Amino acid sequence: MTQKNEAFEQAQFSHVDQQGKAAMVDVTDKLTTQRTAVAKGKITMSAHAFEILVNNQHKKGDVLAVARVAGIQAAKKCSDLIPLCHPLMLSKVQVDFELLGNECAVEIESMCKLSGQTGVEMEALTAVSVAALTLFDMCKAVDPSMVISDIRVVHKQGGKSGTWQAN
Repeated sequence: MTQKNEAFEQAQFSHVDQQGKAAMVDVTDKLTTQRTAVAKGKITMSAHAFEILVNNQHKKGDVLAVARVAGIQAAKKCSDLIPLCHPLMLSKVQVDFELLGNECAVEIESMCKLSGQTGVEMEALTAVSVAALTLFDMCKAVDPSMVISDIRVVHKQGGKSGTWQAN
């Protein structure tokens, strides 16, 4: 475990005030720094659904293109969905897919970036989540038993806590 990861283990919940009530974190006095977060997730499906996706033969159109746009839009709307998130001026949102043929799965990766006073982990997680939900929505007629899993932050950089990398 890195020294930075140990610092996170010592931290307290930041969205709870001294009386235990939910509270939005005051970032007024935080330094503006370059901040980046990368999140990943996966959706697993039947071989038939995966084949249709890979060959871009879905009746609803280019499933991956729609899921990419949905993920980008979701990152931009994160503060509308998660009550204590700050509205952020994202400078970059990227959503990419890796087709995992041996698993009949799609790995989704998002990267969010800004210059600001708070991190972008929630935006990256929201992008992955909504991209996965969009894939599910567009493919559910072929395979309603798809599984969305393993959504997590894998990297963050910037701010007081510096760089963190998943083990």
